[in-house]
Amino acid sequence: MTDLATPLAFMRGPAMSNRFLLAPLTNTQSHADGTLSDAEFHWLTMRARGGFGLTMTCAAHVQACGQGFPGQLGIFDDRHLAGLARLAGAIKEAGSLSSVQLHHAGLRAPAGLIGHAPVGPSEDSETGARALTTAEVERLTEDFIAAALRAERAGFDGVEIHGAHGYILCAFLSPELNRRTDRYGGSAGNRARLIVDIVDGIRARCRPDFQLGIRLSPERFGLRLAEIVVLATRLTAAAKIDYLDMSLWDVFKEPVEDEFKGRTLLSYFSGIPRGGVRLGAAGKITSGGAARAAMAAGLDFVVIGRSAILHHDFPRKVIADPDFTPAVLPVSEAHLRAEGLSDHFIAYMRNWKGFVAD
Repeated sequence: MTDLATPLAFMRGPAMSNRFLLAPLTNTQSHADGTLSDAEFHWLTMRARGGFGLTMTCAAHVQACGQGFPGQLGIFDDRHLAGLARLAGAIKEAGSLSSVQLHHAGLRAPAGLIGHAPVGPSEDSETGARALTTAEVERLTEDFIAAALRAERAGFDGVEIHGAHGYILCAFLSPELNRRTDRYGGSAGNRARLIVDIVDGIRARCRPDFQLGIRLSPERFGLRLAEIVVLATRLTAAAKIDYLDMSLWDVFKEPVEDEFKGRTLLSYFSGIPRGGVRLGAAGKITSGGAARAAMAAGLDFVVIGRSAILHHDFPRKVIADPDFTPAVLPVSEAHLRAEGLSDHFIAYMRNWKGFVAD
């Protein structure tokens, strides 16, 4: 089993100093116009100094209409560049790789937040979303690529495409949410076209050593595991991405689809021939023991969320003590403030049942 402290090289760009990647965590700390706040800068750079091999931002929206939550970091306009450049420089100075997660909330964008009905691959009665026109899908492709170029200009080592959790790219993958009849709908290949075009565009137009990852989830939102396995296999075989970040909710669980039970959900992705593409996953990797078990199950790196909120230096704690376990929940507001969370972030964490003490 690879030691968690071992550096990890990628096909492009610099290596991670260890096997810990900071999950792209919603924190509601940026300004209303999407510009970086001091609070978000402090939260992220504290994790970079705490030993994360790669420090990733929260989901940053690539179009104004793609905002998914208040206080979301933006990357859809050049006015965001100054803050992004400040952040990229500080993360690099701390010795961590840096990445922006590129995001569009799609159907999940609250109408009250964006000021109009959300958009998606098809009309959606539950959310009131309207279907994007073919021209608008082409514009969306370009805006994801433009956001990657903006991250490159700001000095980030790379970007991650958010294709999970029912947001717009994930919704295009779903045969339930995507009922289009143009070239972006119908077959699984057509439904994946948007993601593939974004990957191709970023790889063609960003510098050769710019790192590119993609986050996928294989369940919920009408997704079919077999189709996501095929897409992951296609993306790794093309070798245009540097890493695959699987959001599994629990890396040790079985699939929900009956025909795939009997082995772990992770095994369907760790078994893909990946060449030089690296594999990471998130989902209940909360302790040193869980991180070691996930690596033993075939990961190249672990994606840490909950424990990164509780301990800004979780990687260093685990490297120093392989059996380290995080603070017992619920934790006090004082504990979270000491770990770099602002009042806005703490208020958001109260939505996580049993996380913050009353």
